Amino acid sequence: MPRLLHYSDVENVYDDPVRVGRLAGALRSRNGDDALVCGTGDNTSPGVLALIERGRQALDLFRAVDADVETFGNHDFDFGPEATRSIVAAAPQTWVSANVHESGGERFAAPDVVPHAVREVGGVRIGLFGVTDPATPSLNPMAGELRFSDPYDAAEAAVDELRTAGVDRVVALSHLGGGDDELARRVDVDVILGGHVHAERRERVADTLLLRPGANGHAIFEVTFETDGPIDVERHETADAPVADDVVSALRGRVDAAGLDETVARVDRPLDRSDATVFGGECRIGNLVADAYRWSLDADVGLQNSGGIRDGPPLSGAVSVADLVSVIPFEERVVRAELTGAELQRVFRESAAAVVDFGEPGWWHGHFSGAEIRWDDGAAELLDARVGGDPVDPDRRYTVATSAYVLHSDHEFPTLQERHRCGEGDIQFEVLAEYAREFGIDAAVEGRIRRVSGAETSTSASSE
Repeated sequence: MPRLLHYSDVENVYDDPVRVGRLAGALRSRNGDDALVCGTGDNTSPGVLALIERGRQALDLFRAVDADVETFGNHDFDFGPEATRSIVAAAPQTWVSANVHESGGERFAAPDVVPHAVREVGGVRIGLFGVTDPATPSLNPMAGELRFSDPYDAAEAAVDELRTAGVDRVVALSHLGGGDDELARRVDVDVILGGHVHAERRERVADTLLLRPGANGHAIFEVTFETDGPIDVERHETADAPVADDVVSALRGRVDAAGLDETVARVDRPLDRSDATVFGGECRIGNLVADAYRWSLDADVGLQNSGGIRDGPPLSGAVSVADLVSVIPFEERVVRAELTGAELQRVFRESAAAVVDFGEPGWWHGHFSGAEIRWDDGAAELLDARVGGDPVDPDRRYTVATSAYVLHSDHEFPTLQERHRCGEGDIQFEVLAEYAREFGIDAAVEGRIRRVSGAETSTSASSE
C-alpha cells in the first residue's frame, strides 16, 4: 500500500546537526519503493546555517532522504527569489506550486516548478499539488516581487486537472496554516498535508484528513492508503530515530567556519525560548531582545514580535554569536518608529491574538521594554498602559525600536507602518550580540505584561 512520509517547517533544526540527522534517519528508515517523502514548506530557512548557506544547507537533508515532492513556505523566500530558484534547480524532489507566480504572472521558476504532479506508487495513481499562503509578501519582504494568486481557486483548477487525468487519490501539500479548513471545505481532496502553523494537527474537516506535524522536526506523519477505503495515520517521534551520520558530517562545523563561535556572555539560569513560553506572555528571552532594541536606538519602547523569536534549545552557559543568531535569524534591521500615544495603545492591544486574529487562539504576540501593560483576556481589553512609569498620553509622541519586518507586515501590529519609520540601526542579531557584550545576559520577568481575566489579578508571565 502507498505511504506518504510528511515533514514540515524544519526551519532552524539545521543548526543542531544531530537533530536534523535524527529527522533524516526517521524519514530514511521508513522510506522505500512504496513511499513518497513529502515536505510542506519552510524546510530551507530560517536559522544560522540558513543565513550562512542562503538556504542551500537544506539540500543535504533533501538528498539524504531522497525527497519526492515539496511545496513552498513563506520562509523559503528568505534570501530572495533567485536563491529559491537555485535551491529548486539543485534539489532532488519535484516542487509543486499552483499559486506562486513571477512578477509578470508566469509560473514561478518554471519549468522546474509545476502546479501538480502524478506519482504511481503500489499501483495507486496519486495526484499532488501545492499551495502557499497568499499573504507571504506581507510576511516576508524578500518575496515582495512575486505574485500569489488565490490558493483556493488555484487548488480547484489543479484538482480538476488531476481528476481528469484519472488519479485515484488527490493530496494537497499546503502552507496555508489556518487556511487548510477552507481548503478542505472547497476542494475535493483526500488528504491535506499542512504546515505554516507550528502546532501539530490531526483531524478531519469536511471528510478530508488534515495533518500538520509541527515545527522543528520533532515528529513526522506516515499516511497509508489504498485506491479507496480508510486512510491510516501514524505519528513518529524523531528523538529516538537512528542518526543519519552523513547528514551530521555534512552540516557540522559550518557555523564555526563562519566565525560565529565568539562567546559574548554567560547565562547561569537557562533562558527558555520554546513556543509555549514565547507566545504565552512576558518571558525572559522576549525581555532580553526588546531591551536590546530599545538600548540600540535610544527609544522610549522596545518591541519584539513573538513570531520572530525562533524555537530552539534554551540559552545556557557560554552564549556565542551563533546562539544569538539562532534566536532571531533574520537579516532585518532594527528600526525606530515614531507614533502617537493613541497609536501606541493600539499597538499594545495588537499583542493579543484575539485582536489581530493571527496565529493560535490565546497567543501573545508582543514583548516590550520600557513599557508596562495590563490586559484583560476575557474582555480583550487594554486596562492600563505605561511608558517609563507614566500613563500613556494619547497626544504625546513616542519612539519604538522594533524590527523592519513589523513595519512591513500587516499581519502583526498592523498599526505600525512604514510611514512611522524615523531611523534605522543594525541587523537584529548584531544588536543582540552587542547588547550582550555590553551588559551580559541577565534577563528577568518583571511584570511588564500582566494578563488577567475578569476579576483576576494574577499575571500570566512565564515563571521560566
